[in-house]
Amino acid sequence: MRHPSATAALLAAAVLGGLGLVPGAAHARTAPPVARAAWVKSCYDKKEGDSFPCGHWRLLWRDGKQTTVRDAAITTIDAAGEDVRESGTFAISGDGRVLAYERAGDHRLVVRSAAGGPATVLPKSSVPKGVGTDEIGVELSPAGDKVLIDYLDDPTHLPTKVITVATGKITTLPAADTILGFSGDGDEVLATRLQRDNTTAMYAYRLDGGAPITSTPPQVVANALAHALAPDGKTVATFTTGDTHTKRPPRVRIYDLETGDLSAAADLPVSPGAVPYGPWWSADGRLNVVVQSGEDGQPAVIRVLTVDPQSREATQADTYTISKTRHAYFAAGE
Repeated sequence: MRHPSATAALLAAAVLGGLGLVPGAAHARTAPPVARAAWVKSCYDKKEGDSFPCGHWRLLWRDGKQTTVRDAAITTIDAAGEDVRESGTFAISGDGRVLAYERAGDHRLVVRSAAGGPATVLPKSSVPKGVGTDEIGVELSPAGDKVLIDYLDDPTHLPTKVITVATGKITTLPAADTILGFSGDGDEVLATRLQRDNTTAMYAYRLDGGAPITSTPPQVVANALAHALAPDGKTVATFTTGDTHTKRPPRVRIYDLETGDLSAAADLPVSPGAVPYGPWWSADGRLNVVVQSGEDGQPAVIRVLTVDPQSREATQADTYTISKTRHAYFAAGE
């Protein structure tokens, strides 16, 4: 983790203290509560013949309790400001302590502590004029101090933005890239780009402006279902789907962007049909991945696995269910 200037550090402490992210915050005498996931209920429109999100976003906590986020928009808007009956933008940091969502009423993007308190409103430019919130994807860094905003339009049109919550600083990434997410310390962003020779280049962009690390990984890495970049800015965890016919479970591999070294695959301790997604590294080097099972109309069963990067042995860190009445949900770190 690179260190900010003294002025930036003071400003960061002030803002992040309000979010409950640093020691000394007024409500931080004990560790802030941890949110596992957020979900929104599904209702059915008989006239239209389809379902839509309704009610309020609900946070599912580690202790099993649920609370509502009443100022979070349930649905998105299009570029003209008209309501779109798709679930609103929502994200939870990997540590479960910070939320990002679009605010009901004006659909501005905000960031706040999961435990409550005032929200930090992101710059208006985070959702440019002519872009609806139905065209964006939002991800928080593992500690929630940065927000990544991806624009789901023509990939050559708008570059991805990374906003530092404490300062409002905006860093842009190449519009032609497919963004895969933050590194474990939030200092880098992992991305890929299809080359003219049909190979895939992989980049670890340094948000301080330093030269990125780049590599052309093997197809098993490039085509993996999910990727996560370690705090060192060069170690990539890749997850592939299982095979229900051969009864092979999903697998994990570790790839080094600098050396090109690729580990052997290791099976995850889940059923072949379970889907790994939303992997993230914590700042201390722990690798985590979410695995979901359960069809529509059934409760979603969520398992959070922690993977040892050396042995690639996975153990279950948490498991919970989300109501069968859900329209959408987002797990912490997703």
